[in-house]
Amino acid sequence: MPIRQLPGHLINQIAAGEVVERPASVVKELLENSLDAGAHAISIDIQAGGQKLIRIRDDGGGIPKDEMALALSRHATSKISSLEDLEAVVSLGFRGEALPSISSVARLSLFSNTGESAWQIDADNGQVSELIPAAHPPGTSVEVHDLFYNTPARRKFLRTERTEFGHINKWIRRLALARPDVAFSVSHNGRSVLNLKAAIDNDGRIERITKICGEAFAAQSISVQRESDNMALSGFVGLPTFNRSQADMQFWFVNGRSVSDKTLNHAVRHAYRDVLFHGRFPAYVLYLSIDPTLVDANAHPAKLEVRFREGRSVHGFVAQAIEHLLKDTRPGGHNVLPVSSNVISSAVYQQSSMSLPSSGGATGAVREALTSYQALTNVAMTEAKLPEEGAAPPLGFAMAQLAGIYILAENDEGLVVVDMHAAHERIVYEKLKTLFDDKAVIRQPLLVPTRISVSEAEASLAEDSADLFVRLGLVIDRNGPTSLVLREVPALLKQSDSETLVRDVLSDLRESGTSNRIEDTCHDMLATMACHHSIRANRHMTLPEMNALLREMESTERADQCNHGRPTWTNISLAELDRLFLRGQ
Repeated sequence: MPIRQLPGHLINQIAAGEVVERPASVVKELLENSLDAGAHAISIDIQAGGQKLIRIRDDGGGIPKDEMALALSRHATSKISSLEDLEAVVSLGFRGEALPSISSVARLSLFSNTGESAWQIDADNGQVSELIPAAHPPGTSVEVHDLFYNTPARRKFLRTERTEFGHINKWIRRLALARPDVAFSVSHNGRSVLNLKAAIDNDGRIERITKICGEAFAAQSISVQRESDNMALSGFVGLPTFNRSQADMQFWFVNGRSVSDKTLNHAVRHAYRDVLFHGRFPAYVLYLSIDPTLVDANAHPAKLEVRFREGRSVHGFVAQAIEHLLKDTRPGGHNVLPVSSNVISSAVYQQSSMSLPSSGGATGAVREALTSYQALTNVAMTEAKLPEEGAAPPLGFAMAQLAGIYILAENDEGLVVVDMHAAHERIVYEKLKTLFDDKAVIRQPLLVPTRISVSEAEASLAEDSADLFVRLGLVIDRNGPTSLVLREVPALLKQSDSETLVRDVLSDLRESGTSNRIEDTCHDMLATMACHHSIRANRHMTLPEMNALLREMESTERADQCNHGRPTWTNISLAELDRLFLRGQ
């Protein structure tokens, strides 16, 4: 066939394939335009899951009469005018393709009023009508009728009305989280399904998060607030004990834009790496503000992804901020009060008849750490009592041991139940991690260097990242276009599969620009040591020993869960106990 110029309406329909995937895509694009126009309140009316009608009305600045027809033409936008603008774009929509793409696969009506007069213009299959006067308050309305009416093949791929509205609802909620200062009202088939008033203070923002993410998340989340020279992180992260079976409550906003980004997601996973139960996912609502010149918002046709110019720095900043926050997930949380010397009057360390099991290769400082923490179970302390000075410590005071597994204690709220093995396991593990991190990675030369065959791209990546590999405890040389030679490995991992380790690190570097593979693998081994050397079931403990364990929990980072993410303790309030026994009823 001869080469020829495509007709305009077909070009728009091809562009619509990138921008308009389903009704939710239309809603997203139009809402972003409303937010960019400075709207303070937006109403969304949907019929038949968006296939019959999508109507979005805002109270923003509106579109001038002489620009309304231009707004329906391709590559027309008020948000960028040069490459410099594109590289520092902060608006949500900027490609100038949404309205013409939508009008090529639906019947579209645009109403707008800048405060002087209101006008209407219609577009259908790429054909634009003349402007006519209209009755419309200040702001803009867009009505999209009969989506995909002229592309029946695409209409066949739409799901049920309920499913399509579910996708629409998801995007509305995402954008409502991004802009808590804007009021949103949503109806489907004439029935109101969401009504969010604008948040004017922190309480209002918390109320919005509660309505969108649920009361359970709001009640079991921690506020994040951290800044660096060119980045700021804020929002809320769920406690490790509030986790999900899937990644359905993870919201990232970069400069106000809702995105899904591998670097950011990996950073959060790393921060939660040893506090979540296997197969579970954290929940969070996080906002990253960053210099616009350091992030590419033009990396995806539908603007769903971004690309960071310094991905490794972003990853480190986010991971450290959340990891620092999660350190205080312990009894008493961020407000742990020091135990008064009057509460625990003395401590006498005695030798126990329980000997330390074989350390399984743990020597020197590591064995010393295990030994010192084994002493935790040998501490004989005077019975802890309150001197009228204040409330009991968060975990209260031990009363008994149940089934050789649980410690029963009483605090100001009621009954505390502690899994003594899980709790001691976390205490030992945190001590070992501190010891390991303080001494950095000790390398051990291989008797016979290992040759590893890789792709040319991976070999170049390893060569460029040689300094990073050394910090991780791996000394690697490039030995050809597609060959690497591994000469030294971390001493703690000398028995592991070093070739697989190198390949995994390269995969991490390619995926997210950084790797915590060595640290995580070393920590896995330390966790195993901690598990093997912690208090076992049926180990009889005296009351002073139990109280010593409770006090250690209160001062140990991440003590709310063991190394495997299981909870270490729970509290049953007096009110809950009263309900169980029908007291007061």
